[in-house]
Amino acid sequence: MGDNPPSSNLESAMQMLIKTFHKYSGKEGDKYTLSRGELKELLLEELGTYLGNSRDNEAVEKVMNDLDANNDGEVDFTEFIILMGALTVACNDFFLEFKSDDKPKEESKGHSAEKKN
Repeated sequence: MGDNPPSSNLESAMQMLIKTFHKYSGKEGDKYTLSRGELKELLLEELGTYLGNSRDNEAVEKVMNDLDANNDGEVDFTEFIILMGALTVACNDFFLEFKSDDKPKEESKGHSAEKKN
């Protein structure tokens, strides 16, 4: 990757994910993982709009518990990317649903009677 400027939006997005993770992961404890505090700060500061500015500790705790697959109290980069992927899928689903409200219902997601074998 190096210091070359990204040549596409997707490369920019990937670099931004990496930079954002490390912006928070280096604050306390292991510099390659997010502690609960670091994850909470990242979620509130970087994703406040999408998470509805949830100051709700339960929501952040639930995200942390769901993400921390190996129960070490830390979220590593892979676990963070899984979260970002899941949020991106949720945003895409919302976008598609929002867009499909303008169309007749028959076109919804290709579920037809013919597919039942």
